[in-house]
Amino acid sequence: MSSLHTLAFEVGTEEIPAFDLHKATQQLEKLVPEALDAVRVPHGDVSIHTTPRRLIALVEGVADATEALEEVFRGPSAKIAFDAEGNPTKAAVGFARGKGLDVDALERREENGAEYVFATRSVPARDVAELLPGVLEGVITGISWPKSCRWGTRGEYFSRPVRWLVALLDERVIPVEFAGLTAGKLTCGHRFLAPGPHEVARAADLLDVVENAFVVTSEQAREQRIREGVAAAEAETGYRAELPEKTLLEVTNLAEYPTVLVGTFDEEFLRVPEEIIVDAMLMHQRYFPLYDAAGKLTNKFIVVTNGDPAHADTITGGNERVVRARLSDAKFFYEEDLKHPLETYVDRLDEVVFQEALGTMKDKSDRIVALAKHLAADAQLGEADAADAERAAYLAKADLVTNAVVEFTSVQGVMGSYYAEASGEGEQVARAIADHYRPRFSGDEPPASDVGKVVAMADKLDTICGLFAVGQGPTGSSDPFALRRSAIGILAMLEAGLPVSLMKAVDASLSTYESAGIDFDRDDVRAQVADFFVTRTKVMLRDSGASPDAIDAVLAAGVDEPAEVVVRVRALEAARKDERETFDDLATAYARANNLRDASLGDEVDEALMGDAERALLSAVGDVEARAAVALASDDYAAALAALATLRGPIDAFFADVLVMDEDESVRANRLRLLNRFVDVFASVADFGKMAKGGK
Repeated sequence: MSSLHTLAFEVGTEEIPAFDLHKATQQLEKLVPEALDAVRVPHGDVSIHTTPRRLIALVEGVADATEALEEVFRGPSAKIAFDAEGNPTKAAVGFARGKGLDVDALERREENGAEYVFATRSVPARDVAELLPGVLEGVITGISWPKSCRWGTRGEYFSRPVRWLVALLDERVIPVEFAGLTAGKLTCGHRFLAPGPHEVARAADLLDVVENAFVVTSEQAREQRIREGVAAAEAETGYRAELPEKTLLEVTNLAEYPTVLVGTFDEEFLRVPEEIIVDAMLMHQRYFPLYDAAGKLTNKFIVVTNGDPAHADTITGGNERVVRARLSDAKFFYEEDLKHPLETYVDRLDEVVFQEALGTMKDKSDRIVALAKHLAADAQLGEADAADAERAAYLAKADLVTNAVVEFTSVQGVMGSYYAEASGEGEQVARAIADHYRPRFSGDEPPASDVGKVVAMADKLDTICGLFAVGQGPTGSSDPFALRRSAIGILAMLEAGLPVSLMKAVDASLSTYESAGIDFDRDDVRAQVADFFVTRTKVMLRDSGASPDAIDAVLAAGVDEPAEVVVRVRALEAARKDERETFDDLATAYARANNLRDASLGDEVDEALMGDAERALLSAVGDVEARAAVALASDDYAAALAALATLRGPIDAFFADVLVMDEDESVRANRLRLLNRFVDVFASVADFGKMAKGGK
């Protein structure tokens, strides 16, 4: 019985970008075991440990040798593999060659009453240590990086220059080669606290050696260390820190030995809008702001450093000087911007290109105003709200050319609201300017007011229609202009109760582009935009748990307004859930009627040719048609569905008592016209034929 060993493999590098490191860690968790399995190396658990300067894989239970293997392959039938004289055909020769065998090695065996040729290939056991150099080099080259580089005179690519390699199978060095380096027993520690080199006696010691050199070797352990440091800082200051997930992940993967410190900036900077301060610290410097018990920003912040904790005061002082410089810039930009009313920046939007074929941001601003006016009228906003929507649309993009937003781009919209208030604009206008980028992502809150929703929808829909008009709509997984996110935002606002027609708004938006002289096929682009929103609506409904057949049933009825599709699908799902058996029977009856009907005959029936079951169905259809029309007019889809459900009894009686395909041609045609009437009453609600087999 062979003994089992520990394999340790480390790739030492210059500092790898934080998010690239996170993705590489995830890749290695699959890449390492797959590489070993591909050459049949028996092994146990695989663990991955990464830091900004190293990628480590530890593999337990590695055997001395691969297992010998005998593979049996079934080939073509004997009739095809051999001719009448028993000589091998091209099929047999090709099959044998593909398995690395001579044709004489093929065997004939019977299987399930037929004779086939079989190839048996023996794969001998191999020494694992001999296989590992190639396997581990393949792991290095198998990592996919967003960006790679070459260094020195080498031709190999990696995220950052590789500086050392360690590869050990217990005490034995595995001579992996990459970029002019050959793996050995020497690793490096923390760049400043214990650079090394440090010798690793055996594979099982690698993590201990590295961790004793001031390196926290896993992303999870570094994050925990940071969280503990933040908790201590909160206890010390009495303040609360916000740790955005993305920024926390980044700082976790920027330090090998993270230490949490608390810095301070001058209170005078708190007169600058909070959003700029947070942007300067969080986005630019990766510092975490601290808030008091009331949620108000304080002049203290948290720094995560990779430096020597013994020099904490020096490190803190350096970071405070950096913050002071950034906030001084922010304060200067803000005060300079306030010297001019927000409206004066609108004309300068001509200096900013929106999209090469669609003009400048000033052109876009003019289109947003026109579309906002249309939406305000469609939503029947009051005169004051409509005026606020138009004014907010006019000013919404003005802050893009202010000093503060040019420097701190994440505060666009927010700064516009501050400048609007300072310029004497109304509170609702200022709030709509701040909110018009919302919802920014799925699950984000839409603007609070209808005025804000109108401006936000106008902005997003203008972008979608314009880019489709110039052939820049999303394709496959590529969506460089985030149009899907914009569509989801529009759908969220419609679902939140913005009472407008999306397709009328699309028409209004396309008209603004036609007026601007943009050349495009209006009907084709309208159809593309409509299909784009239908697809987004289907995705949103499926993600929320709606049955695909219910979605298809509503869409088949010709409904193209997303808000209406959503309401109808949910009403359909609720009705089916509450009365499942009745509803499924009704869907089946509808499908039966739909399959028999002949639309070319029309729906004008002759009662003189009818029996009792037919008259009962005709009366029921007429009654339900009227009730459904009233319900649909008031958007009460649940009532419309309830009315349709009452047709179950009459249609069941009809099919039980009546032979539709009667020998008398006039009777048969009359009954088919009645089925046409029955099916047509459903058409305005949903195509129940799509639901004949029930839901989930």
